Amino acid sequence: MIGQIFDTIEPVVETGLHGFFQLLHLQPIAFVLLALALGALVGKVSIKGISLGSTAGTLLVGVIISMSAEAIYGITYSIPGILSSFMLLLFMYALGLKVGPQFFSGLRKGGLAFVGIGLIVWVLNWVICYFGAMLVGLAPGYATGLISGSYTITAILGVGQSALASGAYVPPEGMTIAEVGANMAAAYAISYVLSSVGIILLIRYLPRIFGRDAKADAIVAEAEFSGGATHPVPGAPNALTLGFSPFDLRAFTVTHEKLIGRSVSTLANDFPKAPILRVVRDDAIVDLKNDPVIAMNDIVTVRANVHDLILEEGELIGPESDSLLARNVTLEVADIHVSSRAVTGKTFEELARHGTAGVEVQALFRAGNELPIGPASTLLVGDVLRLSGPDIALKAVAKQIGGHAILPTMKSEVLYLALAMLVGYLVGIASVNISGIPFSLGTSAGCILAGVGVSYFRSRNPEFGGPVHEGARSFLQDFGLNAFVAVLSANVGPKVISALGGDTILWLALIGLLGALVPPFIAFWVGFKFFGLNSIIADGATTGGRNSTPGLNAIIEESGSSVAAVPYPVSYALTTVLALIGGYFSMILM
Repeated sequence: MIGQIFDTIEPVVETGLHGFFQLLHLQPIAFVLLALALGALVGKVSIKGISLGSTAGTLLVGVIISMSAEAIYGITYSIPGILSSFMLLLFMYALGLKVGPQFFSGLRKGGLAFVGIGLIVWVLNWVICYFGAMLVGLAPGYATGLISGSYTITAILGVGQSALASGAYVPPEGMTIAEVGANMAAAYAISYVLSSVGIILLIRYLPRIFGRDAKADAIVAEAEFSGGATHPVPGAPNALTLGFSPFDLRAFTVTHEKLIGRSVSTLANDFPKAPILRVVRDDAIVDLKNDPVIAMNDIVTVRANVHDLILEEGELIGPESDSLLARNVTLEVADIHVSSRAVTGKTFEELARHGTAGVEVQALFRAGNELPIGPASTLLVGDVLRLSGPDIALKAVAKQIGGHAILPTMKSEVLYLALAMLVGYLVGIASVNISGIPFSLGTSAGCILAGVGVSYFRSRNPEFGGPVHEGARSFLQDFGLNAFVAVLSANVGPKVISALGGDTILWLALIGLLGALVPPFIAFWVGFKFFGLNSIIADGATTGGRNSTPGLNAIIEESGSSVAAVPYPVSYALTTVLALIGGYFSMILM
C-alpha cells in the first residue's frame, strides 16, 4: 500500500514549494481538501464582527493557491467540472428538502414581490455591464463576459459563443472570433472571482446594513411562513424531537389495597390518564404482554401530567420510588400516517380507551397543515399524527390506525435522494431553442425543486421516503457547496492571471463589481421598503435574483435559519432565463 502511494506521487520530482504545487496539480483531490480546510479557517476569522464564512473563505483560498501556482511555476490547475457540478446538485437537493413545505406558502405570500426583485437585479446588471463596457471603450466580447462573470452564470459565455459561431455577431475588421472569445473569458474570470466574494459578503450583511437583526428577523419569518403552525411539519428538520412535555415518567411502590389483585388492563381502563408502562417485581421487569396482576410492593411506572403525578398518584398508588430499572423507559416521538377507515371520525378521547396507554398527542396534520387539537378532535384518513411515548406504545397505536411509526433514525436514505435528483437533473437539462437561444430550467433549479417536491409530499405522508437525519442533510448542504466552490476556484484562478495587464483589468474589476453588487443592493431595498418584506425573505429573493447559491448559504449562516431559501427558487428560475437572453443580445448588439 505504501509503495502504491509513492508510485502515485513519483512524478513530483521537485521539492519544497514547487513540489507542493506539483502535488496539488497531480492530486486534485488534495487541492480540494486543502482549500476546504484552509477556507474554513479563513472563514472563521472575524474583524469587527465581519467574517467571510466558509464558502467565501474556500473560494478565496482556492483562487490564491491556483493563481500562485500559475504565476510562480507556470502550473495550471484544471479539475473536471463533473465533480463540482455534482457537489452543487447535492447542495441544492439538501436545501430543497429543508424548505419544501414553506416554498408553496412563500409563493402564495410574496410571489409577485419575488418576481419584481428578480427583474430589478437582472435589468440593472445588464445595463451596468453593457453600457459600462461601451462607455469606457472596451473591445467586443468584454460586455458579455462581464455579464456572465458578475452574474456568476457560466452558461452566458456559451450563449455568447453560440452568437459568434452562428454568425449572429460578426467581429469588426481586424479582429478574429477567437480574440472576441478570449475577451469574454478574461472579463468573465476577473468579474467572477471578485463578484463571487463580494456578493457573499453583501448578501450576508444586507439586513445588518439596513439596521436589522438577521437572527431575530429569521425567527419572525419562520413564524410567518409556517402558516401559524407550532410544530415542524412531518419530514422537516427537528420534527421528531421530543422537546418539552408536561407529561413525565414516575415510579411508585404499590401499597394501596384497592390496586392489588387487579390486572394492568383493568387499571388502564379505570385510570386512563395514568397508564402503567412497566411493572418491576423482585428487581425484575414483568412482561406486560401477559396482562399481569398487580401485587403488593410491586413498582409501577406511569406517565402522566406532572401536576397529577405529584398531587394525586402518590396517594392513589403509594410512595414514589427511585428505582432506575422502573424509570428506565425510553420515550420516542413518531409521525404516523392514518390509513385505517375504521378510525375515521373517531375522537382522541375515543381512541384513548383502546390501546393508547402512555402516548401523548403532540400535533395533528391534515394536508400538511397543523390543526388545533383537543379531546374532541377527530381523525380522518390521510391525517398525520405526531405522538410521543414508549416505543411499544407508539407501534401499538400505529397498528390501530393503519400506519407505521416513523421514528428518528441515523440511517441514510439513498434511494429517494438518487431518484429525486435524477428526475430534477433531467428536468433541468431539458432545453427549448427559441431563435437560436437555448432555454432550460437548469440542473441546480431542477434539483432544488426535486428536494422541495420530496419534502412537500413527505409533509403529507411521512412514509414517503422515511425520515432524513438532519445531521446528514446539513452535511450534504454545507460540504456540497464548499466542495463545488473549491473546484471552481482551481479552474478560474489561472484565467485571472491571463487577464492581467494594462488598465483593462481595472475597468473589468470596477464594472464587474458594480454589476454584481449594485443591483442586489437596490433590489433588496425595494423588497424591504416598497414591498414590505421581512429582511431575510427580501435577502433570499435578492440572492435568487442574483443567482448566487453561495450568497444564499451566507445569509443562512448569518440568520441561523433556512427560511431565506423560500423565495430563492422563484427569482432564481426567472432570472436564469432572462440572463441568457440578455447575454445573447449583449453579444449581437456590440
